[in-house]
Amino acid sequence: MSSQVATRFEERTARPPLRPFVVQALGPVTVLAGLVWSVFQPYRITLLHPAGKGVWDLLVEPPLLVVAVGLLFALLVAPGLLDDLDADAAAR
Repeated sequence: MSSQVATRFEERTARPPLRPFVVQALGPVTVLAGLVWSVFQPYRITLLHPAGKGVWDLLVEPPLLVVAVGLLFALLVAPGLLDDLDADAAAR
C-alpha cells in the first residue's frame, strides 16, 4: 500500500473544525430564534396592533431586537472572528 493513498484517505476523512461552524451559525440561529419568538408570541409585536403606540414602542420590541442582534452579529462580528480563527489555524 502506498503512503500517498493513506495520506489522501486521512485528508478526506478529516472533519472540519467546529469553531468556525459555530461562529457562522450563531447569527442565523439567533435570527431564527427571534422569528420563532415573534410567531409564538405575536402580542409582543405592536406593529400588528399599534393602538396609540409611538415610534419608539414600535421599533423596540424584544423579538425585533433579537433579530437585529442576530443580523448584526452575522454581518459585522462573525467575519472578523472567522478571519482570526483562520489566522490562528494557519499559525499552528
